[in-house]
Amino acid sequence: MKISLVRRKLKDGRISLAIEFYRGSEINVEGKRKHLRSFENLDSYLILDPKTPNEKKKNKETLEFAENVLAIRKAEYAQGRFELKNTAKSKRVFLNFFAELTEEKQKHDSSNNYGNWFSTLQHLKKIVPTNMTFDEIDENFVKKVQRYFEKDALTKSDLPLSQNSKYSYFNKFKAALRNAFDNGYLTVNYASKVKSFEQAESQREYLIFDELQRLAKAECKYPVLKKAFLFSCLSGLRWSDINTLTWKEVRDEGDFSKVNFRQEKTDGVEYLYISKQARELLGERQESQERVFKGLKYGMTYNTEIIRWCNRAGVSKHITFHSARHTNAVLLLENGADIYTVSKRLGHRELRTTQIYAKIVDSKAREAAEMIPELIVEL
Repeated sequence: MKISLVRRKLKDGRISLAIEFYRGSEINVEGKRKHLRSFENLDSYLILDPKTPNEKKKNKETLEFAENVLAIRKAEYAQGRFELKNTAKSKRVFLNFFAELTEEKQKHDSSNNYGNWFSTLQHLKKIVPTNMTFDEIDENFVKKVQRYFEKDALTKSDLPLSQNSKYSYFNKFKAALRNAFDNGYLTVNYASKVKSFEQAESQREYLIFDELQRLAKAECKYPVLKKAFLFSCLSGLRWSDINTLTWKEVRDEGDFSKVNFRQEKTDGVEYLYISKQARELLGERQESQERVFKGLKYGMTYNTEIIRWCNRAGVSKHITFHSARHTNAVLLLENGADIYTVSKRLGHRELRTTQIYAKIVDSKAREAAEMIPELIVEL
């Protein structure tokens, strides 16, 4: 493969810089020669005829940046990332690749995340040709998928997708493209070429303390599910992190206990102190490599039991395992924890994610609801 820096003169007088990946040529079915090339636009521009010292300096800095990117791409090629023509990677069927990623999510990720990957796969089967390979993927194809989720995709009830579904499904598609680029199936990171959909604010179902107390007292058919759910309510850990938690990650340090783990979702290392009651739910320490919640697994059986367990406790809300994490955030804020502490405990990368919970427990808003004097109503 030949990797080079190319310049293109634009109508406005500037010169656009891009990296060209040239993989040779081939004869198509019509007998015409087709050149196999792709481009990475650097979003960098040279002034066509620089006159002032500032313009010359800017051109020099821009060109140095482009040449640095070129050097990086050549180094990546030397490591094998772009060696597509001589390997089978470019001939890999995209839908098969996406299906394998989905299977991995089923093994390791939360039920909600796996469900989104599975739903995305079902939609992609409607828009992506069955035998489409990676060497057929280009920017136009990615935009075609984007338009499908924006205008054509429907739910099982033949209704348009919600804004959050568009956001989630298209992001899963982009995540697969990034994975393919990182692993050498694509020469260009097409995920960076298109913007994601805006995310709409969603309603987060949670339990108040009285409802949580009733669940703690109610019978659950699967003791490990009950312990894991209550532990999530008390600690804020996600399903994926609870499901993979091992005893070596549980540290008992005198009067305190904490969990040292790597978040499945963000891949960040977390050090989370847990309460004495949360530690008691874990039970007696076992071998360091054993799972803490042995026997816990994702499936319809456990999901249905959460609903039945709530019914036995007199909780009529639509509660899922992820509701336990929402419950933890709300209870912490209601009991005086500041938003920065809650954000850190939940492992949020951005404070605005945690601020959604602050809306739920806005005591001033509750007080305002009672400010208008009572009416004497006769019906």
